[in-house]
Amino acid sequence: MIDTPLCPLKVVTNLQEAVWDADIVVNGLPSTETREVFEEISNYWKERITVPIIISLAKGIEAALEPVPHIITPTQMINRATGVPIENILYLGGPNIASEIYNKEYANARICGAEKWRTPLAKFLRQPHFIVWDNSDLVTHEVMGGLKNVYAIGAGMVAALTNESATSKSVYFAHCTSEMIFITHLLAEEPEKLAGPLLSDTYVTLLKGRNAWYGQMIAKGELSLDMGDSISGKGMIQGVSAVGAFYELLSQPSLSVMHREENKAVAPVELCPILKTLYKILIRREQKPQAILQALRDETLNDPRDRIEIAQTHAFYRPSLLGQP
Repeated sequence: MIDTPLCPLKVVTNLQEAVWDADIVVNGLPSTETREVFEEISNYWKERITVPIIISLAKGIEAALEPVPHIITPTQMINRATGVPIENILYLGGPNIASEIYNKEYANARICGAEKWRTPLAKFLRQPHFIVWDNSDLVTHEVMGGLKNVYAIGAGMVAALTNESATSKSVYFAHCTSEMIFITHLLAEEPEKLAGPLLSDTYVTLLKGRNAWYGQMIAKGELSLDMGDSISGKGMIQGVSAVGAFYELLSQPSLSVMHREENKAVAPVELCPILKTLYKILIRREQKPQAILQALRDETLNDPRDRIEIAQTHAFYRPSLLGQP
């Protein structure tokens, strides 16, 4: 048994032993592996009488284009793989760093999902050093957890390429947060409610997250894209697959928005130059990491405030992106 701040834990190497009669299952898998593993788990639950509660920590998304462009989140993957009702599946997210929680440094988190479970679970998880709030907006918070990983990679690149220039990092932060705010207006009917959780989670990820570290290592040449996005000692860099998923979704013509200056409809990604550049670096591999600085220095790049104003003054909300009517 291993003593942890919450309760003693027994480590096992057999998946069936770990989950077959568990009342609560915590998913700490990368989003890219969640579906496959829970499809295996479903085989061990066929004769279960009670329905388990699943708490997912995974941050990442998949893009689906049929019948309309939409996002698939880890909790949705779990629901489809196991048949466990979505009200029994919750998401727990930051802003925090797992190792610091383990060391009992003061931290906050938010558990999202159905009220039946999120409220008692928030109380159960709460510790003097670990304050857990609860929220009903499961999918949007889950998607935001994946979105900040996208921009954390770029932040790491900027830090490495500018020798940790505070000014350059702040310029990048202004542009990336304006893009994230723009994207939240596509995803949420009341995007202002997400501003605090999104920015705080982004901030801690830029300070000490594995995605920012990965961006630094790629820019320094200490890691190669050919090594893949599963890095020994760090695990899966979920921001890489999220770059591809968000780009693919936001490049769909069916989601077009009005470009104020050009006075024509464009795909949302055309208003997200940082996301476009990261896609060309990480997915298409058409450009070197230095392209992120070129994107920031582009004389045609609008003031970040303009992007936010466009989002605030136009009806951008696309509920279909989250699978809603």
